[in-house]
Amino acid sequence: MATLVGTPWLRIRVPSSLCYHHCSKISVLRRTTRRCFSVTASSSEAPQVPVRVRFAPSPTGNLHVGGARTALFNYLFARSKGGKFVLRIEDTDLERSTRESEEAVLQDLSWLGLDWDEGPGVGGDYGPYRQSERNALYKQYAEKLLESGHVYRCFCSNEELEKMKEIAKLKQLPPVYGGKWARATDEEVQEELTKGSPYTYRFRVPKEGNLKIVDLIRGKVSWNLDTLGDFVIMRSNGQPVYNFCVTVDDATMAISHVIRAEEHLPNTLRQALIYKALGFQMPFFAHVSLILAPDRSKLSKRHGATSVGQFREMGYLPEGMVNYLALLGWGDGTENEFFSLEQLVEKFSIERVNKSGAIFDNTKLRWMNGQHLRSLPAEELTKLIGTRWQSTGILNESGGVFVEEAVDLLKDGIDLITDSDTALANLLSYPLYSTLARQNHLKFCQDVSMKDCLSAVCSSEGKPVLEDKLTEVAASLLAAYDSGELLGALGEGKAGWQKWVKSFGKSLNRKGKSLFMPLRVLLTGKLHGPDMGASVLLLNRAGNSGVVSPQSGFVTLDERFKVLRELDWDSFYKNPPALESAAAVSQ
Repeated sequence: MATLVGTPWLRIRVPSSLCYHHCSKISVLRRTTRRCFSVTASSSEAPQVPVRVRFAPSPTGNLHVGGARTALFNYLFARSKGGKFVLRIEDTDLERSTRESEEAVLQDLSWLGLDWDEGPGVGGDYGPYRQSERNALYKQYAEKLLESGHVYRCFCSNEELEKMKEIAKLKQLPPVYGGKWARATDEEVQEELTKGSPYTYRFRVPKEGNLKIVDLIRGKVSWNLDTLGDFVIMRSNGQPVYNFCVTVDDATMAISHVIRAEEHLPNTLRQALIYKALGFQMPFFAHVSLILAPDRSKLSKRHGATSVGQFREMGYLPEGMVNYLALLGWGDGTENEFFSLEQLVEKFSIERVNKSGAIFDNTKLRWMNGQHLRSLPAEELTKLIGTRWQSTGILNESGGVFVEEAVDLLKDGIDLITDSDTALANLLSYPLYSTLARQNHLKFCQDVSMKDCLSAVCSSEGKPVLEDKLTEVAASLLAAYDSGELLGALGEGKAGWQKWVKSFGKSLNRKGKSLFMPLRVLLTGKLHGPDMGASVLLLNRAGNSGVVSPQSGFVTLDERFKVLRELDWDSFYKNPPALESAAAVSQ
């Protein structure tokens, strides 16, 4: 056996008697039972070539997060090495490929900030960059392989091929092509051509030996050639097959490193054989692990959102998505998990990409997005959220003092841009009745020992508030409002509020939790929320400025005190209302 070295990272082992460098008569090659495979030897040192990587999506759907991570790793590798990031559209699946899907993919890549150096919309010296526009090139190289004897015409019908598969299955053998037309004479071939019989182009695969590569992520990978069989590179309708297109494209576009998903690893065998047959320089290969769902199955639609476009619509930032995708199988060796795109370029190395599968954790993605959201400059964050509030109809304007103060108050509870809608709506709402009903319902359930009541949705947190003379606090609060004392304090801003609260607590002989919990419930209608003083000041500003739209569900301070004034506390405690009724009143 002879080991023929094509590049330092690929070796093909074939029997010595089957190796050749020149076959002068193709007809002799067709008739021989021996397989010849041309290999051009090179030096043992890797050539120094400019780094050129590519991302080659198929425009048959949305950009999956797995594809986005592959694009990101290619982008980071190219930028970290001062190389080129090429975008190529693999649209040879004419039935499923659409220009709408292509545009969506390009939009998603642009949104992520992964700008390409060559490709659609940019151009370049190696175009065209859509496979559907490169058919002439594929036919040219297919004819070259036919002339050299590495490819032959196969006139087998579909019925014949199916019969071969059935026989192989019965013999418990791999479903490889039997080689009927690999041994055909020139006369037999010419006879079929004269009849106009349809044919495919099949690549001659050595019957023995193996192929080895050194993957930059997975290390040494090898395949036995006898498991492959002669494979089709051009269909009978003249359309090239995927593996042939990819090889010709990568070679003619001078791609130096092929970084792609591990599901493409088996394709490397066919592609390596085509590379060698055409005398092309082999690129380095790096196969990235799959992205897995929490149950360690392949991430799919049944696990929820999986496309970049979906996450964008859900309110994620491109910075958060890029950061999280980079950490799916890669790390810089430290405990730091927070990176900008520029920092990722600086720290990325293919050697630190893990070959094991990475779990897609929506909770962590959401947390990371929140970190990026809150790290934005205050002006940018305010504009982003203010624009959102105006577009969803909560506010009448996207800027101003109210928006600035609302964003500053609510930002810690916002991980996604869309969260800001709920955060502001909660601030503007006044669910006092349902809050008190939940607490009173719990008390009622406990009193009558109803184990099967709706106590699961009732919180015992507010029980001490209700039992600590809440009605007396409400009466004093109403008095402060009626006298104008409270509104006057709110008009003085934060200092005025703080002064009033201190005086109010002193008059009731209350402080700390016994003061602030009942005030929060009575003024906001809730047991929890952001800073109460800032919340009440914002509510006062909203009622006076007209910034909040009528359809927002906003309950003004005047309306809140009207509710407090009309609440029949005695009747409320004696007849605990049903939760459903409370919810209806609240709405």
